[in-house]
Amino acid sequence: MSIMLLILLQLVLVSCAPPRCHPGFPGLCKPTVEEKPKCTDVLLSYCDDMPYTQTMFPNILGHKTREDAEAGTEYLLLSVAESLLGGACSPEIRMLGCSVLAPRCEKEKVLKPCRTACEAVQKKCSHAFEAIEMAWPYFLDCDRFFVGEQEGCFDPLEGLSAQDVDAFSSMEALPAEDPVSTIQFPYHSNAQMISTLKKTEEQCSDIARTYSIGRSMEGKELLVIEFSNNPGQHELLEPEVKYVGNMHGNEVVGRQLLIYLAQYLCSEYQLGNERIQTLINTTRIHILPSMNPDGYEVAVSGVQDNSYGDDEESQGHRYDTWNVGRNNAQNIDLNRNFPDLTSVVYNRRRQKGYRTDHIPIPDSYWFGKVAPETYAVMKWIRSIPFVLSANFHGGDLVVAYPYDLSKHPLGHNMLSLTPDHQVFKFLARTYADTHETMSNENARCGSSHTHSEKGTINGAQWSSFAGSMQDFSYLHTNCFEVTVELGCEKFPPQEELLNSWYENHEALITFMEAAHRGIKGIVKDEEGNGIKGARISVRGIRHDITTAENGDYWRLLTPGTHIVTASALGYTRAVKKVFLPPRMHTAGRVDFVLQKAAVEPDMQEESDAILSLGSYDHFDPYNQYGHYILTADVSQNREERAEKPWWWSYFVQPGGPAPTWLLKHH
Repeated sequence: MSIMLLILLQLVLVSCAPPRCHPGFPGLCKPTVEEKPKCTDVLLSYCDDMPYTQTMFPNILGHKTREDAEAGTEYLLLSVAESLLGGACSPEIRMLGCSVLAPRCEKEKVLKPCRTACEAVQKKCSHAFEAIEMAWPYFLDCDRFFVGEQEGCFDPLEGLSAQDVDAFSSMEALPAEDPVSTIQFPYHSNAQMISTLKKTEEQCSDIARTYSIGRSMEGKELLVIEFSNNPGQHELLEPEVKYVGNMHGNEVVGRQLLIYLAQYLCSEYQLGNERIQTLINTTRIHILPSMNPDGYEVAVSGVQDNSYGDDEESQGHRYDTWNVGRNNAQNIDLNRNFPDLTSVVYNRRRQKGYRTDHIPIPDSYWFGKVAPETYAVMKWIRSIPFVLSANFHGGDLVVAYPYDLSKHPLGHNMLSLTPDHQVFKFLARTYADTHETMSNENARCGSSHTHSEKGTINGAQWSSFAGSMQDFSYLHTNCFEVTVELGCEKFPPQEELLNSWYENHEALITFMEAAHRGIKGIVKDEEGNGIKGARISVRGIRHDITTAENGDYWRLLTPGTHIVTASALGYTRAVKKVFLPPRMHTAGRVDFVLQKAAVEPDMQEESDAILSLGSYDHFDPYNQYGHYILTADVSQNREERAEKPWWWSYFVQPGGPAPTWLLKHH
């Protein structure tokens, strides 16, 4: 009993005890003492070459920890400043920024950087920011974050001698005997890719121009660089050629080759290479290095997270990551997302007057998932009279030509040829034969070797699928397109990129020159006016091409004798016999003059048959794509985003505040 009372008494005493931190009981409370910030090692990787080794947090910008500083847009800007500014003002900008993000610390005291150093760098480098339409970064405000020498400041550039700065500034001014030596062969991030294209445009402004055809699902710009002696407009009788890379985000060699190609064309033209000058002066070349920049970023992350070796377990990892980043941000395979016009051809091939050209997009297509990247490319190839194209993939070593969809009723792989089979075989051979190893039987890799013929293959015979870009280009436009598989390694080690360039660069040039094979000309009326939309027909080939805005046309043909007809509604037909010798490397000039006349019955019947398929000119007639995008939960307003500079999307972090301080006109 006494024991129970003792326990009860203890419980009462405890419950009645004053709180330990009650102000009425001095000495019981122990106030929390905050430790004073101390000097700590500089651990920011982009600031590890500063002329000091100690810093302190919070820093001048208020970042409380190293992790906070690394997560900020300011540090991201420093990490990409060199590529973003095209190598200008490096490393001055980075070192200046590091003096604010990781300020110098001595004897447990932060020293601020000197204002004079900031002002000198701003005077030298502000034009580089203006060139890319970026505001001078707020954290490099010389009056706000930098102080005078009388306040005990330090020079953040003291480790960078004037001699080093002058040497760096003059490096790019030196003429290079070999332009390839000026091209670096690393992988380019999306920001670096766009910076390189912009720098190339600036370097060769008389023959180069960059322009955007749209944006990816995540808002990244689909940037094209164009080469022409008159960039920005179509020239009469000058064929238009395009190259498209990185359609599958994890197939990256083509993306890199096209970046290198842009630099190569610029350098060689300026160095007086007659072949390149002739090509650019007579051809309008369009290069889209990355059609799927979102998928590329996913692929890069997958490769970095899964660096595989030769052991069995690692090979399993490699298999798992084989398709990481292949699709776009909506998980859409872009090379299965174009309208399936090949099925339309197969379904109508027994009907009288069926055709395989300028087939309208079925209305039903717009009610499915249409990726913004696909939409952008379709509008692009409808707006320019492209003659020739190649899109670049990885996973095999072969050139595939249309059709991609098999004509087999059950969809089994089967040789499925276009009316222009001979032209496509010639185009495929042109690339494969000029490639260093592609036509070599011993160099085969991948699944194509069963049916490939010296590095070329019919797409449907290899792997049948619907909705490919090359089938769409051939059946909807005048453009003849092939698919180039650049090797079985989709994402090879960086050190292999230089070798890929040497294997492909001659083939890349020779293929573009093939746009000048066949015939070209102008279709005019009796008054000398060009006739837009006139049809150029070749006897024995059930595939016509049409004239461009000013009546000019290009018809790719193999050597031999051809009967060519020009026709247009409201005009009589004109027929010419053409002979193309085997060694002819420039297009033969074949003009037509059509006389006005009543519409012939067979032409009217033919026109009605075309119109019965729907209107070719009606692109997304119900604005279904617009409705689809509105419901797709796009993170930012598309109109607002379209007004932002090309680099904007790289600095916008999900869930974080928009870094509007980067905008020059905000």
